[in-house]
Amino acid sequence: MARGPLSATATGIAYILAAMLCFSVLDAMGKALRLAGHPVGQIVWARNAGQFLIVLLIFRTAIPAIARTRHLGLHSLRAVSQLGAAAFFFLSLGYIGLAEATAIMDLNPVLITLGAALIFGEKLGPRRIVGIVLALLGALIIIRPGSSMFTPAAFLPLIGAVCYTSFALATRKVGRSENVWTAMFWSGAIATLLTSLLLPWQWVTPAAGSLLLFAGVGIAGTLAQLFMIRAFALADAGVIAPFGYIGILFATVWGYVFFGEIPDIWVGVGALVIVGAGLYVWHRETRARQEQVAAD
Repeated sequence: MARGPLSATATGIAYILAAMLCFSVLDAMGKALRLAGHPVGQIVWARNAGQFLIVLLIFRTAIPAIARTRHLGLHSLRAVSQLGAAAFFFLSLGYIGLAEATAIMDLNPVLITLGAALIFGEKLGPRRIVGIVLALLGALIIIRPGSSMFTPAAFLPLIGAVCYTSFALATRKVGRSENVWTAMFWSGAIATLLTSLLLPWQWVTPAAGSLLLFAGVGIAGTLAQLFMIRAFALADAGVIAPFGYIGILFATVWGYVFFGEIPDIWVGVGALVIVGAGLYVWHRETRARQEQVAAD
């Protein structure tokens, strides 16, 4: 019984890493669709409609049970926040590189950890504060305020980071009291409805290759959200938030492999600082829990 919290935390970290990988794949496919001339609204619609369709196919005979909820307001907040995060991020990809946009967007773990402390009363101890500061330092090394990176377009993923923070905190709240598939159903349904209203003005007929990308966007987005909900249900937001920065590394790899984007040396330095911060938090949290178990 004493080993439960440690196992839950470790599993939560594994889930957030898997979520970041899926999110990075989603972002890369979204950038490819943007370069193919597809508008942001169409991409965001495909991401949410794909998720809604997958849930319907899996639970086609049990939708009334899955749809039962006591938190429709929170699900609506999650859906709107998710739409904002995706829309602002994809919009920025028309102006800045994938790794750079992800670095700015990935300031959200700082906001998530602070928000969880203020809203949920999660402990904000010295280990978590050190991890937050180091991760923030790594992100600032990448975006370098005052450099050419700070164009007006850089504010788009920054707004997206605020939206993502709202989404993550709402997910944290609902994830411990309702079935993960209920959250998936409602966020997909609400977001699909909202984006469908804009679709007539945001439609470009896709080529065959783009159809595969649109399908991939839906699948990757569904997996990413599923993993994320499980992560926040198992571990404190302050523990797993620094691991969200691993998305910068994934984005750097995809940007180079698929789009020929070669980040400068500072992206590598900042990424190493970020990874080090995440590993530090994980190591200290694990050691602290082991010491607590030994004391009990």
